[in-house]
Amino acid sequence: MAANKSFTIVEYFGGDDGYRCGYCKNEKGNFSHGMWSHTMTVQDYQDLIDRGWRRSGKYVYKPIMNKTCCPQYTIRCHALKFQPSKSHKKSLKKMNKFISNGELPTGQDDAEPMDSVCEEARPQEPSKVCHAEVKCAAITDIQKEVAECPTVTEVQKEAADAAPTGPETTKKDLMSAPDGRTTATSTKAVMGADPSRPPCRKAKELRKERRLQKEQMRQKADGVSSIVSSTPPTPTHASQPKTLEDFIDESLPDKSSHCLEVRLVPVSFEDPQFTASYEQSVALYSCYQMAIHGDDPSECSESQFRRFLCDSPLEAEYSPDGPEVGYGSFHQQYWLDGRLVAVGVIDILPTCVSSVYLYYHPDSASLSLGSYSALREIAFTRQLQKQSPKLCFYYLGFYIHSCPKMRYKGQYRPSDLLCPETYAWVAIERCILQLENSRYARFNQDPDAGDARALKDVGRAMVLYRRAVMPYAAYSRKRKGSSDETEVQQFAGLLGQDCAERILLYRA
Repeated sequence: MAANKSFTIVEYFGGDDGYRCGYCKNEKGNFSHGMWSHTMTVQDYQDLIDRGWRRSGKYVYKPIMNKTCCPQYTIRCHALKFQPSKSHKKSLKKMNKFISNGELPTGQDDAEPMDSVCEEARPQEPSKVCHAEVKCAAITDIQKEVAECPTVTEVQKEAADAAPTGPETTKKDLMSAPDGRTTATSTKAVMGADPSRPPCRKAKELRKERRLQKEQMRQKADGVSSIVSSTPPTPTHASQPKTLEDFIDESLPDKSSHCLEVRLVPVSFEDPQFTASYEQSVALYSCYQMAIHGDDPSECSESQFRRFLCDSPLEAEYSPDGPEVGYGSFHQQYWLDGRLVAVGVIDILPTCVSSVYLYYHPDSASLSLGSYSALREIAFTRQLQKQSPKLCFYYLGFYIHSCPKMRYKGQYRPSDLLCPETYAWVAIERCILQLENSRYARFNQDPDAGDARALKDVGRAMVLYRRAVMPYAAYSRKRKGSSDETEVQQFAGLLGQDCAERILLYRA
């Protein structure tokens, strides 16, 4: 990624108090660490979500997995290897039928488990956040001053040089990830077979064999050499499975009943497309929240919408080897006959497209827009990968096995879950076997494996103090008053050594 003077500035809030869980409704059972991000680079956020963090607006949180009532495991789909399942194909065909001839389904399919594929229970932000927002503008001004200071740049460069890049870690994780097969499944398949009977064969294969035999008999009757007729037929293009793009781009008649347009809009009030559609987007969000989630009008106001789905700590970044649209936060808008019917909120990061949220018009619920938008986002990830080879994953947020309504994310395969102890990626098939027995599980089967980026020296963690960037060791010598080493140690430990040496912890 191209070098720039941007960096991440955060305030840490800890995670000792329990709050209401949006999944099981436990009043005090949800525990997470939280921090307010005034600004954040896309590489830092990529590294953070690969350690179990996730953002809601500018609030970035990490569930305390072995303590919270509903453990939330980061899930990613291998976009390049993805093949749509039967239910996914049904969702795509449903949309194509509607666009083609106006045929509208009467109800939601059983295969569509939730209204929104990217739905997340929003974390409860601490009251400290309100105070943090007051200082946000001042800290942004500090950032500009700090970025122009040569001494600060040298300090930041030393920390960055000591840290391996995010994409290299992802490659290492991929190489060490299991292949997805499980001993239990394989054993069941072998034990279930009767050795005295011939192996089962698909009806499709039997039909092909019968057709081939008939063709051979006909050719023999016509005097064609049996040697030629016994040559296996050359596979045709028609025998190849249709790709995700084939289903999305399925040819429609010249005179379709409807027109669907998908627009990618940067989340920026300086962008004309974003500002032109802003009021429609706010109205759509409010309508969705009240009809689908039963929110009170005060809970889905314009300010709530802006704070939750427009305010982002990620600054737009561009790189010669990155996607043409750049990195950052975007709204993927779905316009049906010139009317905004759905919006998918996404982050484009160095190695992935991360899904944030989806909201849509309740009148369009029967079109399975949750599944449809996720499939479009996977196809979009594959499109970006052609421009940026490292960008090959689609993150669906959190997988919560203890909440049946959230298990649908595991249907987008091949996919991995993040081990909460070693931060290695493990195929979901292996993880589910463990989660059937326990809500919390360490997925990495190597008992000796640990966190490769664990904190080793808190003194090298970076802080922003009195408009200057310095290692924590230097800050602790200058600071007067009670020690905050325990808090900084916890914070830096959650980030890992590499991120702790890049991300600036604001100290008053």
